[in-house]
Amino acid sequence: MAIEETFAIIKPDAVKAGHTGPIIAAIEENGFRIKNMKKVHLTRAQAEGFYYVHRERGFFGELTEFMSSAPCVVMILEKDNAILAWRDLMGPTNPAQGEPHHLRKRFGQSIGENATHGSDAPDTAAFEKAYFFSCFERI
Repeated sequence: MAIEETFAIIKPDAVKAGHTGPIIAAIEENGFRIKNMKKVHLTRAQAEGFYYVHRERGFFGELTEFMSSAPCVVMILEKDNAILAWRDLMGPTNPAQGEPHHLRKRFGQSIGENATHGSDAPDTAAFEKAYFFSCFERI
């Protein structure tokens, strides 16, 4: 196993519902180290830039509107095989398909409002971390 970093978001639906604390607790209980964390309120343009890979998909407008609708919490997490471990803890994109221990099952409402986001590969994690955290902010 290798220590790895990944990028994570507690999305606006979970922040608005008051689930930030329980999600952070679950992250730490599952052995992640939170290296960086901040609360941000994305503009629509910032959300569009972050999700640029989905710009041709039908859900792009709805996604970027949602992600700019309220504050979210962005984090850099560290753990052995962090990308896979975070994705396993989040669970499926559709909360209804998750297991009781999955964060999206516990805190998500729908495919579109599913409480959390996580990088899916090392190159994605590198882009996403740099999008939100400058070199001067990184610990």
